[in-house]
Amino acid sequence: MYADGLGFEILSTFEGHNGFDGAILGHPKHPYHLEFTQHRGTPAGRAPTQDNLLVFYVPEPERWSTCCAALRAAGFIDVPAFNDYWDQRGKTFEDLDGYRVVIENDHWRK
Repeated sequence: MYADGLGFEILSTFEGHNGFDGAILGHPKHPYHLEFTQHRGTPAGRAPTQDNLLVFYVPEPERWSTCCAALRAAGFIDVPAFNDYWDQRGKTFEDLDGYRVVIENDHWRK
């Protein structure tokens, strides 16, 4: 879902590392990545709260709309934000485990 919805590449995968399997997603030229792991035999469960967020700022309206459409096509569902701040200029999406991604149609400001 995250590779298709956010345009990340699968940079690496692993199996059986101290009982964990996983996938590392990101962009090869960027100094960050997302790591998804699963401990064998342990149910992952749902997100602990509705405010577990990954937030991406996409200020260009057309690109923002394209990002939202890609998340929907990847299987994310539109949900109202737990904190309505995110509904002012953005859209919140939920994955199958209840974790949320916000695509904010604005620049990030400190």
